Amino acid sequence: MKKVFLSLILISTISLAATAQDDDLRPFKVDVSLGYAIPGGDGAKGGVLFVVEPKYAVLPNLALGLRMEAAVVARFTGYDASGDLESADVKASASYLATGDYYFKNNYSFRPFAGAGVGIFSMASATVTSDGSDASGSGSKFGGMVRAGIEAGHFRFGIEYNIVPSSKLDGFDSNGDPAKIDSKNSYIGIKLGVCIGGGRR
Repeated sequence: MKKVFLSLILISTISLAATAQDDDLRPFKVDVSLGYAIPGGDGAKGGVLFVVEPKYAVLPNLALGLRMEAAVVARFTGYDASGDLESADVKASASYLATGDYYFKNNYSFRPFAGAGVGIFSMASATVTSDGSDASGSGSKFGGMVRAGIEAGHFRFGIEYNIVPSSKLDGFDSNGDPAKIDSKNSYIGIKLGVCIGGGRR
């Protein structure tokens, strides 16, 4: 988490140091990105994510869009009957968020931004199978997202924090006793991609 905050501070510092320049840009574009997803919780493992996000600039410095993202991660599913950390299954989940990005400069060659979004996260199931039992955390949850990053020409880099309510699973605690397990669904996304469209007129 400290690395994320340091990255956000670096982005803000660079944006203040950049020279201002106004460009007349096309309002419609589509962002396509690949990245790394970092889930929360003990035993959780990071994975890949893929994003497509069409956007329209309603103002020169404000773009509204729809983020469609698929993330493949291993979620924390608790402990087995012996009290050992359960290995989590790798599952894919999807999200559909209405988003807004504010660009601090209307400079095509360097545009730092900050944004947020709200929408539906469709969580994949998480299973515990070492003792023959299953624990499912599938379903849809309403959540949000905050992000910051930079665009340079047709390239885009961003860091996002996806805020999703946790799932309750039937499993075991660290003592091997039956318990409700809090499986965290929130995750950090680090993304690098391209902007299709949206260039200078």
